Amino acid sequence: MDVDAFPRLIEALMRPDAYPHPADPVEHIETHISHVFLAGAFAYKLKKPIDLGFLDFSTLERRRRCCEEELRLNRRLAPDLYLGVVAVTGTAIAPRIGGPGPVQEYAVQMRRFPQEALLDRQELSGELIDRLAEDVAEFHARLPVADTESRFGTPEAVLAPMIENLVQIRACALEPYPRDCLERLETWTRGRWHALIPMIERRRRNGYVRECHGDMHRGNIALVDGEIRIFDAIEFNPLLRWIDTASEIAFLIMDLEESGAAPLARRFLNRYLERNGDYELLSLLDFYKVYRALVRAKVMAIRLGQADLDPAQEARDRLTCIRYLELAESYIRPRSPRLLIACGLSGSGKSDMARRLRESLPLIHLRSDIERKRLFGISEIASTRASLDAGIYFPTATAWTYARLLRLGDAILGYGYDVLVDATFICAARRALFCDLARRRRIPFAILSLDAPVDVLRDRINRRFAANQDASDADVRVLERQRLALEPLTSDERAYAVVIDTSQTPPLADVLARIESAFVSMRAPTEQ
Repeated sequence: MDVDAFPRLIEALMRPDAYPHPADPVEHIETHISHVFLAGAFAYKLKKPIDLGFLDFSTLERRRRCCEEELRLNRRLAPDLYLGVVAVTGTAIAPRIGGPGPVQEYAVQMRRFPQEALLDRQELSGELIDRLAEDVAEFHARLPVADTESRFGTPEAVLAPMIENLVQIRACALEPYPRDCLERLETWTRGRWHALIPMIERRRRNGYVRECHGDMHRGNIALVDGEIRIFDAIEFNPLLRWIDTASEIAFLIMDLEESGAAPLARRFLNRYLERNGDYELLSLLDFYKVYRALVRAKVMAIRLGQADLDPAQEARDRLTCIRYLELAESYIRPRSPRLLIACGLSGSGKSDMARRLRESLPLIHLRSDIERKRLFGISEIASTRASLDAGIYFPTATAWTYARLLRLGDAILGYGYDVLVDATFICAARRALFCDLARRRRIPFAILSLDAPVDVLRDRINRRFAANQDASDADVRVLERQRLALEPLTSDERAYAVVIDTSQTPPLADVLARIESAFVSMRAPTEQ
């Protein structure tokens, strides 16, 4: 279709008689690269005849192929929403969806859902975020892995769109925001990229570059009939979807943080990591969060360069662009990590407390029950109940589990994140290993010690055991064994410990304040 005729086609598609089904009224949504028409029970998405460098919709054949690719990709996560590719026939001033005659355009036909179903239109619950994290982790696990001989996920392919974002943002006048912001972000991006080249290449060769969604944020996720549907995957540029899974989740985490939902962003990240164990992605997360914030800033910059904006919308888009730039800058600030261990007998409430803390603090929660099962390739909720010292609970397996927790904790602290290690820690020597880790790293350390009357512990364990929906396999026999083996906190440990009876847990704000007060900066022995 002639570029000049395209606006007439868009105007004509607002008429209900352009559709082969009831469609009155027709609603129109425009993005920087597409037009979507909400018509009756369906939605139709047309691609703008544009070439932006990172995408090329400049010919009808390219637009048709991209429609077909969009259908294939989105049926992975929303098969009931994506119905087919249909021709727009007739003329620019009298079009017909799926009618006879010459093809003017192609459109992706979708099942329509209420706009209120979009996650960026509703208040999100923790339970929904957990489900979303599990769905995304399972989606990533079943995706095809990029051929290591391809360009996908190479260090050069990672850097190129990052720099292109900055180029396109610079092309837009963004005053009054200081333009040296872009210089700082480019300097940081190039420097960080250079330092991360070995990790980027390592993850590519280890299979973490996969055919992802590519554009996973709240505006592309809906709750339809109670089911999570992730749609609108990137079809126009394979390099933008064959990416490290770390880049994928960075977009959603950044989007949640930008919306003011940082606690839910932390919850998503921790649940995703629990499900797939890819803690190494934390080494790249800030790098990709900067990139994703700049993607959103670029989208706003492109909109600012389009002629159809009214002054009020232009002002709003300019402010949004600036807000994303400020968010990107917040991610380049250095962090000082801290280490917290949560100890206590089975049933004392360690994991419940840790789950509350990980929404309030920017920490990564490592749970011994989950990491023990991961060592043996077992699902976190698979029952492995056996006699004492049998199954996956023989003494050496316990030593392996603590060694894994220590190794993971050390790595995550090195990535700049606070760590909370959740285990019974009934042996003082095992607590000392983590205290020594904090000393070696010269970082703050604290102990969260939880307990409750024994009858409360037994009741909790019996109820959890009956429900069989938790990673812990501990039963009352295990509890009695732990009570006999428990080595109480030493006087030195009590100096940086928070002790809580969880049968009468204080308000979370009080717990947080006590933890902050308990943190002690550890120094290497030679400095003491």
